[in-house]
Amino acid sequence: MKATGIVRRIDDLGRVVIPKEIRRTMRIREGDPLEIFTNRDGEVIFKKYSPIGELSGFASQYAEAINKAVAFPVCISDKDNVIAVCGAPKKEFLEKKISPDIEKILDEKIPYVSKSTSKSVGIVEGGDKYSAGIVYPIISEGDCIGSVIIFSENGGAFGETEEKVAKSASIFLGKQMEE
Repeated sequence: MKATGIVRRIDDLGRVVIPKEIRRTMRIREGDPLEIFTNRDGEVIFKKYSPIGELSGFASQYAEAINKAVAFPVCISDKDNVIAVCGAPKKEFLEKKISPDIEKILDEKIPYVSKSTSKSVGIVEGGDKYSAGIVYPIISEGDCIGSVIIFSENGGAFGETEEKVAKSASIFLGKQMEE
């Protein structure tokens, strides 16, 4: 664990302010859920809570099934990182931060489907080898919690079938989180 040198006092209601620099660096936005951990040494640790991250084993199997159905690489993300990938090198995607383009799609809760005239949408920060062809936000109880992304290395031809599979997958994963 790394010390920041920042000290904050707890107010009379038990609240503490997380400094803006840390919120920006860690991509913590207003309303984001945080998980709280403690240890015997008196440390209190805040961690961004990823509801879909709890399904990572299931998400991996689901990504594999989608990949077999559409013959394109697939990844599933939460709002910050890729949590499952199939059909592409895991080291390039797994646990990597999603790109600002994907973040914007998730914030708007509007699916993205590549058209021949569309600009390239990167999947992870700093990764430009692969581009997203289809991005479907996973919506659970009205909140966007992640995405299903079908992509390719050379911008392949994505059709109606791939779009429907991604849409179905995102709806299914969203429903799984509601139960």
